[in-house]
Amino acid sequence: MIRFLTAGESHGRALVVILEGIPAGLALDFDGINLELKRRQGGYGRGRRMAIESDRAEILSGVRRGETIGGPIAMTIQNRDWTNWQHTMSLAADPAEDAGGAHRATVTRPRPGHADLAGIAKYDRADIRDILERASARETAARVAAGAITRQLLAAAGIQLTSHVFAVGSNHLPEDAVVSFERAAALPNDAPLRCIDGQMEARMIAEIDTAREAGDTIGGAFEVIATGIPPGLGSYIQWDRKLDGRLAQALMSIPAIKAVGVGLGPAAAYRPGSRVHDELVPDGTGTRSTGIGRPTNNAGGLEGGVTNGEDLRVSAWMKPISTLMKPLRSVDVTTMSEASAAIERSDVCAVPAAAVVGEAMVALILADALVDKFGGDSMTELTRALASAAEAVRARFAAGARTAQ
Repeated sequence: MIRFLTAGESHGRALVVILEGIPAGLALDFDGINLELKRRQGGYGRGRRMAIESDRAEILSGVRRGETIGGPIAMTIQNRDWTNWQHTMSLAADPAEDAGGAHRATVTRPRPGHADLAGIAKYDRADIRDILERASARETAARVAAGAITRQLLAAAGIQLTSHVFAVGSNHLPEDAVVSFERAAALPNDAPLRCIDGQMEARMIAEIDTAREAGDTIGGAFEVIATGIPPGLGSYIQWDRKLDGRLAQALMSIPAIKAVGVGLGPAAAYRPGSRVHDELVPDGTGTRSTGIGRPTNNAGGLEGGVTNGEDLRVSAWMKPISTLMKPLRSVDVTTMSEASAAIERSDVCAVPAAAVVGEAMVALILADALVDKFGGDSMTELTRALASAAEAVRARFAAGARTAQ
């Protein structure tokens, strides 16, 4: 079982992540982990915090001489902004007067749409900062670090992931547009919004600029695509083993994500079955182990909660960030009088960053499903099991073809 836990506050000393279940013998590309962290920090519409941080993961355990050894992998990501917040985020009950950073006031005006109000009610805290520091999307940097390792595990099994942004605000690709894995993967890492249509991307950027000038924020949507997935990951036997359900939960756990779709997603509800279900045809490419292909992939690579050998396609819709520079109405919880919501340093649009986090979460779930299906405490065992299973599937369908003849 591959699983992870994170710890840390947005302006605390560091983020921490513990990842366990990675088979021994996986050669790690350390630069590849940091590249994913850099990708998360990019994208048009990000705030000033990204100019301060330069995220790098430091591995503390679970790796020796460049390879995983089977034990839990612990990593830290230092918060460079900590130096400006040492007094406010001090662990001590009475921080020293000379502790670094400003002496920031208690936060008492919850932001509509954020965890602020629900959090102080749940945990009985007087200062909303106790809530917002952990509820912050800064935590997703730790997820990306963990996801980067599982991404390398998947690559060793022949599985690749990418993403693209298909909507920002009112601008979006046509509903029937199908973006191939190759086209999305060809987008440069420094693309402003990772949209495959340059003209559409320019309109998205203009809408972000308009929101910034108005002191507002804007959301959007992205799609994660994974290719090279063998059939049979996941299960229809029990509800909590269905892979589409697990992917939906993982993506919905990303801050500000409000909806998730697989394949056609919501559009499947508005079409007749003849325009939804993917017909089965003999595979003319010779690449599928089943020998069966599909002219469409409306199911997004999942049927009955199980991968069917086609590309996995999952989408997520992100609401606008909750912190507005022209804040909405709120209530000061110390006086219970109307007041403007608090302002925290934030982004205008974080959809491209959310897409990178989405890739990480999909990688984590797929890696767990892969190990669950094929087992193996080491990469040698896992690789051998993958090859054996692929050969067994080919033999099974080849035998069916011979019987038919």
